[in-house]
Amino acid sequence: MDIPLPSRAALKAHAKRLRGALADAGTTITHAQALEAVARQWGARDWNTLSARAHDAPQHAYHPGQRVTGRYLGHRFAASVKAARLMPGGRHALTLRFDDAVDVVTSQHFSAWRRQVNCVVDRTGRTERKTSDGQPHVVIHAALAGA
Repeated sequence: MDIPLPSRAALKAHAKRLRGALADAGTTITHAQALEAVARQWGARDWNTLSARAHDAPQHAYHPGQRVTGRYLGHRFAASVKAARLMPGGRHALTLRFDDAVDVVTSQHFSAWRRQVNCVVDRTGRTERKTSDGQPHVVIHAALAGA
């Protein structure tokens, strides 16, 4: 199975996350060293070789670690994308991990809190599945930069 090569920007973001994770573990490396490590992970001789093979435009609208905001069953949320998979027709299968649990029950007699949800969103960030009043289960309003 061939895994498509991410964009240059995604590869650089990977290097930045790698550098941060290593720093958290007590190992300091330069950004250039992180780029070289990412290149080796993708089977390239060095960063320049990998960079030449990578595309300039991102291939996916969503990626793991990305921060998003929106509404789930009518409730506002802020979340991290835990998993993302590109599907046919430009749709994305996502696993969203909410910063704060969302009560998915409208009853005053009990609650049911969800911390994570799986969904499939279209290019506009909306699910095809809808509630009984016709609202999409998930609407992603914004993908936050810098994550």
